[in-house]
Amino acid sequence: QLVESGGGLVQPGGSLRLSCAASGFTLEEYAIGWFRQAPGKEREGVSAISARKGSTNYVDSVKGRFAISRDIARNTVYLQMNSLELGDTGVYCCGAGSTQGDDEMDLIYLLTTDAMGYWGEGTLVTVSS
Repeated sequence: QLVESGGGLVQPGGSLRLSCAASGFTLEEYAIGWFRQAPGKEREGVSAISARKGSTNYVDSVKGRFAISRDIARNTVYLQMNSLELGDTGVYCCGAGSTQGDDEMDLIYLLTTDAMGYWGEGTLVTVSS
């Protein structure tokens, strides 16, 4: 099970930290990806963290602004989002995937919905002035 929290309304330039609490498996067994879906658009991979080494990847549009991390003891993955822009608005979901690799191709794959076998319900992030 995956449960997201931390969404809300924020002004452009503001920050939010999303949490994805996992249960039933450990973060060393499953990679976690953050995805977002804006109204009328397809779900997009935003960031991912691999299972074995905790290697990370980001979509180009959030590099330098977002940071993914994990707390193994709490079995929780975080997405720190800074310098938020209007285009960051959407429902943010976390997914879990069984891919174990950490190389470049694995990290690219983890940003695709095909890599995820389990999903949370999502949390809404609205960036608006």
